[in-house]
Amino acid sequence: MPVPQNRDAVDRHLLRDNAYTMLCAAIVDGTLAPGEALNDGELCTWLGLSRTPVRDALGRLAEDGLVEIAPQRYTRVSGLTARDAHDTFPLLAAVHALATELGVPKLGREGAERLRAANEAFVVALTSRRARAVYEADDRFHQVFVDAADNREIERSLRHLAPRLRRLEVLRTGALPGRRSVAQHEAILARATSADARGAASAARENWLELGGLIERSLAKAV
Repeated sequence: MPVPQNRDAVDRHLLRDNAYTMLCAAIVDGTLAPGEALNDGELCTWLGLSRTPVRDALGRLAEDGLVEIAPQRYTRVSGLTARDAHDTFPLLAAVHALATELGVPKLGREGAERLRAANEAFVVALTSRRARAVYEADDRFHQVFVDAADNREIERSLRHLAPRLRRLEVLRTGALPGRRSVAQHEAILARATSADARGAASAARENWLELGGLIERSLAKAV
């Protein structure tokens, strides 16, 4: 079969993805602040891209809940409120609980070692109050179960939720987990390494809901 001659379509797709990646990163890290107006022309100049991939990217970001678009009125970065945490974390809790339950039977020695290493890094980062390191270690801890579960729908769901999660974590860095979260990690680890899949899943669910409640309360106070 000859190679299709549709390079222009491929190029447009790549440009759209590049625009999405760059804009998403800027929204997640706060470069583009909650509520900030987004002007097509300014974004095109900043990204070095034409209007079409930028508009396509903004549409995807609107679907992700990171951008608000009202035709002929405004395009802006979505606000960040307690409702965002309230709506997002129960989904994360449910998906990660499923990943944990499916992953525990496939964990193996290497997976258990990865869990212990991530948990140790989590505790060290919490002790030194390094917010980014805390969340990165927490991500690595739960990712062990996602990798072990090897379920494409779980991975797809988490990719969709990831930008909202990162934004909540990055922009509320004052809201760090506490001793209860450490205890929950220990419970997940103990149950997972003793092959208690349901017990580990239940502990994982509570761990995510605990973090969600923490961030939700922090956002409510900021109002």
